[in-house]
Amino acid sequence: MVLPPKNHPRYKSLLAREKLVKASDVVAKQGLIAHGRGEAFDYLLGEQTCLPALDAIKAASSALLAAKKPVISVNGNVVALAAREIARLSEVSGAKVEINLFHRTPERILVLTKMMKKVGVDALGENADDLIPGLTSERAKCCSDGIGSADVVLVPLEDGDRCEALVNMGKKVITIDLNPLSRTAQTAHITIVDELTRCLPLLSDFVKEKKGIESFDNKQCLSDVLNYISERLRS
Repeated sequence: MVLPPKNHPRYKSLLAREKLVKASDVVAKQGLIAHGRGEAFDYLLGEQTCLPALDAIKAASSALLAAKKPVISVNGNVVALAAREIARLSEVSGAKVEINLFHRTPERILVLTKMMKKVGVDALGENADDLIPGLTSERAKCCSDGIGSADVVLVPLEDGDRCEALVNMGKKVITIDLNPLSRTAQTAHITIVDELTRCLPLLSDFVKEKKGIESFDNKQCLSDVLNYISERLRS
């Protein structure tokens, strides 16, 4: 991996690209395209956590703290970019971690499982024994003791169809999505419009400190994010 100079103004963004390239054997090429799209939206946010996103992070903390069976669903991009951050959130929240892939192969599942194991997480996903109703892709496969029985699911960098399917199953869905207009963002109960590695440490801190928010309106939050972007572009 070629490390960018630390004094580069976009060091963190370039480092994320390098991490994805290094893990190109387990990150789907389509995932690289999706990451680039996310970067474009992060430019509009000023590459910082805005106040509406902070409210969403607090709402996510409240949901995880109240959950009886929380699960963090991860794909190749999430593991490549934020395995350690996911491990910490799993530890402080008590949430299980399950690997779920659109481009699923036994080889990719095995490698991603080993990557999570290196950061201390025994991730579910290899022995999927359940299905998410309404999906025909490989993403329908899940574990009955993970996503299948979860009451709250955190699905970073998610596909809109699976997010909708999880909501239809009666699960509370939290997502992390830099595009406030995506189907995932619009469908989830709580949408954190922020960059993955920037918001996960904040979320872990809030959960550890048992901090949250009393009320949250996702539609209003997404509207506030769009207003924030609009005001930045006008200034």
